Amino acid sequence: MAVVYTLLVLFLAVFVAGFILLVMGAINFDFSNSEIPPGVNQPAKLRIIHIILISRAVVGKILENIGICSQVSFVRYMQDRKTLGVDPKLFIKDLLFEQVPVRIYQPKVPSACQRRGVMFFHGGGWVFGSLETHEKLCRSIARESESVVVSVGYRLAPEHKYPAAYEDCLNATIHFMKNIEHYGVDPARIIVCGDSAGGNLAAAVSQTLAGRSDLPKLRAQILIYPGLQALDFNLPSYQQNQGVPLLFRERAAFYVLQYLNGNASNLEEVLEGSHIPVDIKLNYRKWVSPDNIPEKFKVRGYEPHVLLDSTTEVYETVKRFCEPNLCPLLAEDAIVHQLPEAFILTCEYDVLRDDGLLYKKRLEDNGVRVTWYHLEDGFHGIISSFNSDRLSFSSGK
Repeated sequence: MAVVYTLLVLFLAVFVAGFILLVMGAINFDFSNSEIPPGVNQPAKLRIIHIILISRAVVGKILENIGICSQVSFVRYMQDRKTLGVDPKLFIKDLLFEQVPVRIYQPKVPSACQRRGVMFFHGGGWVFGSLETHEKLCRSIARESESVVVSVGYRLAPEHKYPAAYEDCLNATIHFMKNIEHYGVDPARIIVCGDSAGGNLAAAVSQTLAGRSDLPKLRAQILIYPGLQALDFNLPSYQQNQGVPLLFRERAAFYVLQYLNGNASNLEEVLEGSHIPVDIKLNYRKWVSPDNIPEKFKVRGYEPHVLLDSTTEVYETVKRFCEPNLCPLLAEDAIVHQLPEAFILTCEYDVLRDDGLLYKKRLEDNGVRVTWYHLEDGFHGIISSFNSDRLSFSSGK
């Protein structure tokens, strides 16, 4: 019996040691492909956040390989563990808008007039994120701006492919607009807002509602480092920041493919730019081109990329990248000039920086007022760090 016990202890020790070595090896591999730019404030803090995220992903992959659960479900579980208690300043309620889960935040302080309404769409690459991950941020927006905030728990990829997330956000917004009197919100002050993939969804919803005469006009769109196109992953910001946490260039392409097809096949073609035929790329070059990026954003290690053609087979799998509901930067001018006033946040050390810059130009060229805020020391996901008191950044706050 003692021998069996000893062997069991040894087996467990070896298993745990192997598990730790696997995790550490994967973390070291990821580190070797990552870069914290010198311009980032508090680089050690960013490195710690990066380690936490890599560790979750690696453990999730190991659990998937041994058949316990999928990597995606494990990461989602870890993200959603924190729950906040009652907020003394807010009424918070979970509801369904057209079968879409939403969480409503309403200030308790009486208001002499109708409030703003903010439809909030969380980030997470269409794969991660939830009502819980952006709970603290939504509470803060509701309290600080004394607005009614509606956070939308849209369906996630890869289980639910495009256009599921877009449709959920659109349907929830329309439901809110049609039932505005129940929430004390001014129909002339409804805003859509989102970070990262949520910024993509906010832009798409804005475009869809622009031509609707049967609903209130949106007051504004708030786009926080949005991803707005999938034609060119070799724009200056994608090259300059390809290894900067918290979003690598490869992961940006991976996530949009997960949203589109539920898998990441054709990732290499998307990254090298051989997924869209040259004639189609040239047609959109007036909107998606390094030529439209201000020169000051090209000085940090940018090399012009050679245009590559696509095979018919590859293009067939990704041709919906040309749909504005998926890539809002490709909307026609007739739609863009009807859009509401915009606030766009970009970060210098973010692969998606140029998506925001290109959309800013498109809006301004079409007479839409834009307030642009650029974080010189910012990186992708800096707003999400708002959720943690110890690991937050002053720029994010």
